[in-house]
Parts: sequence; structure tokens; C-alpha cells
Amino acid sequence: MDIDSTAKALKELGHPTRLAIFQRLVKSGLNGLPVGVIQEELSIPGSTLSHHISSLVSAKLIKQRRESRTLYCVVEYDRLKQVISFLQDECCTEGIVKG
Repeated sequence: MDIDSTAKALKELGHPTRLAIFQRLVKSGLNGLPVGVIQEELSIPGSTLSHHISSLVSAKLIKQRRESRTLYCVVEYDRLKQVISFLQDECCTEGIVKG
């Protein structure tokens, strides 16, 4: 994962509302949640929620799927793992400076 796409993901997660949405979706697991449930549980107006979901989709942190008339949001767990790995991969690679 490159630095630009990681920065975009972290930027989108840097907004409190988007982070709350993402956190709730992570808790929901692989099935995700209907948009209406997210809206109700987090008390976010529909147009505002749509804007935030669009930002998370754009950063490839979540995807959406439609089942009949219900739109679900699901975390892209591989992408989440890539972001975490980007931050962890070089941990302590230069050793500890003694002084």
C-alpha cells in the first residue's frame, strides 16, 4: 500500500462522524449493516450520512451492496489490514538509539 492511499484512508477516518460510522461497521462484522440502521443508531441525518459513506467508499474502506430495496455497508477488511500493516511494517526497523 502506498503512502498516498494510506493518507487518504487515514484522512477519511480522521473525521469524528466517519470514524463513528466505520467503528460501528467494524463491530457488525462481514454482513455489514443497512444504511437505515446506521442512521438510526448514530442519529445522523440521511444526507449527511450519505456524504460520509461516500467518503469512506471513495477511500475504499467500505463497500456497499444492495439486497432488494435495502442498501448495506460493509467494511473492506483487507483494506483495513493494509492500513494497519502500513503503520506497523517498519516499526523499530532502525533499532533503538541508546543514549
